[in-house]
Amino acid sequence: MDQQITLTLSEAALQRASNLAGVVSRPIEKILADALEYALPDIGSEVLPAVATLSNDEVVALAQARMNAKEDAQLSELLERQQAGALTNGDRATLNNLFQAYLRLWLRQSEALAEAVKRGLRESLSSVA
Repeated sequence: MDQQITLTLSEAALQRASNLAGVVSRPIEKILADALEYALPDIGSEVLPAVATLSNDEVVALAQARMNAKEDAQLSELLERQQAGALTNGDRATLNNLFQAYLRLWLRQSEALAEAVKRGLRESLSSVA
């Protein structure tokens, strides 16, 4: 069931949405709803252990985790085709699924990195520069 909410947007965000709505001839409300639909990661219903409860080795491994090579290559290819305007509806669905998986991994990896720094297992990224 769809729900209506009120948002306050910056002038810049509103202008970008308005420009895109004009280009694709769609209502700005639909553009914004679609943008949120695709941008927000679906963290799913999978219950993962809190990063703080993982062993040091598990935290380090998670902080270094990467998407598998096949999915990474497929994601890169689909992103290139998207920029070229050559995606089919099936491609869009696959791209969305791969991007959601990437975002889930990225969020989890970020948590692990913060935990690794907190535990002194690695330096903060700001001190590495």
